[in-house]
Amino acid sequence: MPREVRERQMLDAAVEVFARRGYRAASMDEIAELAGASKPLVYLYLNSKEELFSTCIRREAEALMTAVRAAVDPAAPADRRLWNGLRAFFAHTAAHPDSWAVLHCQARTHGEPFALEIAALRQQLVDVVTHLIADTARGGCGRTLPDREAAGLAHALVGAAESLAGWSNDRTDEAPPERDPAETLMNLAWAGLENLMNGRGWVAARS
Repeated sequence: MPREVRERQMLDAAVEVFARRGYRAASMDEIAELAGASKPLVYLYLNSKEELFSTCIRREAEALMTAVRAAVDPAAPADRRLWNGLRAFFAHTAAHPDSWAVLHCQARTHGEPFALEIAALRQQLVDVVTHLIADTARGGCGRTLPDREAAGLAHALVGAAESLAGWSNDRTDEAPPERDPAETLMNLAWAGLENLMNGRGWVAARS
């Protein structure tokens, strides 16, 4: 079997085991067995358990970013680009729950170097959404949103998307929500942007 195919099988198995067991409880024996390979071969191809986990994080992060970027058609209207990006994010995380569990749950809880990998993924998402928000504001209202404000809104939107994806994926035994997560978040973002750009931003009452 070609090495590339064998490595993909090992990584697929590792993602499944890490998602189910967590990084510390996952064993190379179980990963090797699920992949249909010997443990020495897993070590030969992918080195240590730490390096294997890092490789899984990088592969799954790249797959998620590829899905989001592929959905954002540069020729589409600004609001459609934001909508398509959100839909692609939620569609990918729903279709690959083990991948999302590794990225959102497991990798965040074990410190460096895993947390740095996740921080890099999050920054890529924030950068994409920052541009989409700025373009959406210009397209919808013809006004420019300050860079810092657009970045702040992007951080908030990405954080909400991450949380909503985790919540949505955990609802396996419940009835599906009336709206899909992408529509829920798009309504929140679009209504907020429209009010903000038309001078209807919320102001705290003075005590």
